[in-house]
Amino acid sequence: MVEVSVVGIIFFVVVAILMNFSIHKVEEGHVAVYYRGGALLSQTSNPGFHMMVPLITSYRTVQVTLQTDEVKNVPCGTSGGVMIYFDRIEVVNHLHPNSVFDIVKNYTADYDKTLIFNKVHHELNQFCSVHNLHEVYIDLFDQIDENLKNALQRDLNEMAPGLKIQAVRVTKPKIPETIRKNYELMENEKTKLLIAHEHQKVVAKDAETERKKALIEAEKVAQVSRIQYDQKIMEKESLQKMSEIEDLIHLARQKSHTDAEFYQIQRQAEANKMLLTPEYLEIKRTEAIANNAKVYYGPNIPNFFWAEPNHQPSSSPDQSAVTKSTTSATNKE
Repeated sequence: MVEVSVVGIIFFVVVAILMNFSIHKVEEGHVAVYYRGGALLSQTSNPGFHMMVPLITSYRTVQVTLQTDEVKNVPCGTSGGVMIYFDRIEVVNHLHPNSVFDIVKNYTADYDKTLIFNKVHHELNQFCSVHNLHEVYIDLFDQIDENLKNALQRDLNEMAPGLKIQAVRVTKPKIPETIRKNYELMENEKTKLLIAHEHQKVVAKDAETERKKALIEAEKVAQVSRIQYDQKIMEKESLQKMSEIEDLIHLARQKSHTDAEFYQIQRQAEANKMLLTPEYLEIKRTEAIANNAKVYYGPNIPNFFWAEPNHQPSSSPDQSAVTKSTTSATNKE
């Protein structure tokens, strides 16, 4: 009985050990690939718990989410023979889950060493070999990351279609100390030149601002003068129109007065024409003669006469129509 119990315990221990080695867990964002006797199996597993044959089968997980590979201390020789070092180059890449088996089969589970790390060294040295130090360090530095990304992706499209390069970040390379100091001095001079240039821009901008202010002020004065001039012109035109209106009123008044006088004279003439009949004129003539009678005193009393209208006096008193009147008076003395 004791031997049976010991055998049972050993059996359970062995089963527990085998179960421990056969059950494995795949983390989220990874895919598991399996090896048996060193050969890659076609089986892959998604995140979760899975079973495998213990001691015979092994597995490795491959990340299929966005990851960043850092390539450090990359040497690079320029076309001028200066050796520089890029301290860190970051390559952000993403592996598609459906391409895990093919890439692991062709480039092992450490595919990034072959497809990314080695390619970064190669492409970066290719770039540096055709450019001098000033171009790599200053002029073309902002293009290195984009050129490196395009070169990596171009090769990956042929070698590993499921692997995509999202971005490449390149740090400033390390250059010899003497050259770096020269670049610092050059940058200081550029900074001074830039400051002077910006100061000139500020001065020119201030002058332009003052000129615009003066121009605006002059335009304002001109507009005010124009408004005042137009106002005076309008006042003069108003006075002229008022004068013309007054002249028209005066002319109309004078014309009305003249017409009234003319009408009065005309009516008077018509009245006179109706009034001055021959009989009326005869009466008026007689009244005038009576009113103009003269009295003479003395021994010699003169004669006076008047002619009838439309009659000529004759040489003989008997043949004329002359009326004589004699008035005598005695001297009171």
